Amino acid sequence: MQCNDPKCPHHGNIKVRGMILRGVVTSAKPEKTVVVEREILIKIPKYERYKKVRSKLYAHNPPCINAKEGDIVEIGETRRLSKTKSFVVLRVIGHKEEIEEAVPEEILKEETSKEEGKKAEKTKKEATEEKAKKEKKLEGGKKNESN
Repeated sequence: MQCNDPKCPHHGNIKVRGMILRGVVTSAKPEKTVVVEREILIKIPKYERYKKVRSKLYAHNPPCINAKEGDIVEIGETRRLSKTKSFVVLRVIGHKEEIEEAVPEEILKEETSKEEGKKAEKTKKEATEEKAKKEKKLEGGKKNESN
């Protein structure tokens, strides 16, 4: 389908340069604009944990692509198109619900059973380590009493 949008990356005269990101369209209400939300995992070295961070980006939505709410899209960085838009939708990868349904339940069950097995092994090791520490403390206390 040919579109006559000058800001279309495929049919117009806009160049994509810089970052290419993926995200979910949370709003497509403004004309020719979508709000794409990305979820990023950031490691916090002090606590050795990860934190989920969400960021919203505004992207130009050409009529030939026409992304809708719930679509998973790929967006590319361009020159500034308006006050808030510096990205353009390159393609629609799929719908969020369709991709979630595509993951078989059996795979999820296998992953959870493996994780539970690892947790059980860790707890056994921790219990034996705690017993050894308590015994050392008791032995140290008895030696001090006899002196």
